[in-house]
Amino acid sequence: MDADQEAKQIQAAKPTGLAACLPRCRFWTLQSYVLYESEVKKSKFIVHAWPVSSAAEALSLIRGASDPSASHNCFAYRLGDEFRSSDDGEPGGTAGRPILAAIEGEGLDRVAVLVTRHFGGIKLGAGGLVRAYGGAAKECLRLAPRVFAKARVEVVVDVAYDELGIVYGCLDMHGSTRLAEEYGSSGTVALRALVDEDKLPGLRAAVMDGTGGRRRVELASEVAAAAAAGD
Repeated sequence: MDADQEAKQIQAAKPTGLAACLPRCRFWTLQSYVLYESEVKKSKFIVHAWPVSSAAEALSLIRGASDPSASHNCFAYRLGDEFRSSDDGEPGGTAGRPILAAIEGEGLDRVAVLVTRHFGGIKLGAGGLVRAYGGAAKECLRLAPRVFAKARVEVVVDVAYDELGIVYGCLDMHGSTRLAEEYGSSGTVALRALVDEDKLPGLRAAVMDGTGGRRRVELASEVAAAAAAGD
């Protein structure tokens, strides 16, 4: 079973509203991709771990690294309050959840871990599987270089042409990274940018003040969700 199929079956916990878009401001995550291998009673466990910025990215990486010839491709990821795990055919709770527990136990966020098992002919039992999957994931993450990061969010501001200079000034003042300008048919421009989560309240206040309350900074994810609901 591939990651796309598994994603339809696995459990997810997602908060609503602003909390869904804003994970913790500062967090520990992996510095880069890590590969680790271990062997338990002739079964080989290959661990891939990545820093990720979205659930879509996590599933794409997991799908790309999964080995269709392997016995099982089990995974977990955590992004703020959102998480998923998959046992991929192993007994329930013996693979995905221990991998997720390893991520949480190492105090990491925005991390995805895939553990691929090549069966060696000896059954491990439920307890043995929990120890094997969880232990391989934990050791991989324990050895991995990590970095203390700041969460960033994508924002959208709809502005009139004559307000571009004011709003761009606000974005630059708050250290935002410009992403795109989307020109509409009603004489407005949708500005997209990335901003540090902890600077978002200040950016919102600056744009409101600079435009006399006419323009608001919105989270891109909420704009997209509202558009999808309207369809």
